Amino acid sequence: MATQSSAGTSAVRPNEPAHRVIATFDNYADAERAVDYLSDQHFAVEKVAIIGRDLELVEQVLGRMNYGWAALRGAMTGALTGALIGWIFGLFDWVRPLLASVTLACYGLIFGALMGALLGLLMYALQRGRRDFASVYSLQPRHYEVLADVEVADEATRLLAGRTDRKE
Repeated sequence: MATQSSAGTSAVRPNEPAHRVIATFDNYADAERAVDYLSDQHFAVEKVAIIGRDLELVEQVLGRMNYGWAALRGAMTGALTGALIGWIFGLFDWVRPLLASVTLACYGLIFGALMGALLGLLMYALQRGRRDFASVYSLQPRHYEVLADVEVADEATRLLAGRTDRKE
C-alpha cells in the first residue's frame, strides 16, 4: 500500500541537498517500481533515494543444534578458511604457483575442516545447552520512503500520482 505525501522533510545531512518524502511503501519492490516509473518518465532519478525506516532485528531460527551440526558447521567454515589461506600462500611459489596453490589449498581445506570441526564442538560444549538452535540475523525495515530533492519533489509527486500500475 502506497501513501503519497507532499509535506514533511527528511533529516538533512551536511553537504547534501534537502529531501522530501514523495511516497511511502510497505515493501521494497513497490518502492523500486516507483523509482523505475520515474526513470521511465525521464525524471532525474539521481535526485531520488529509497530509505528503509523503523528497522527491526529479525532472528530466523534455522533448526535445532546438536554436536553433529556444531561439528559440521565448524568444519565447513574451517574448510573454506583453510582453503583460502592455502591458496593465497601457494601463490607465493615462484616456480610453480598454480600447482602450489592447488596443493596448499587442498591441504588447507583438510586441516581447516578438522580444526573447524574441533572448534565447533568445543564452542557448542562450552555453551552447556544455553543456545540449542542455529539462527541467522537480519535487519528489516517496516516501510520504505521514496525521497526526492526539494527542488524536484513536486514534479516527482505529480508523476507518481499519474501512475497506473499501482497496487492498492
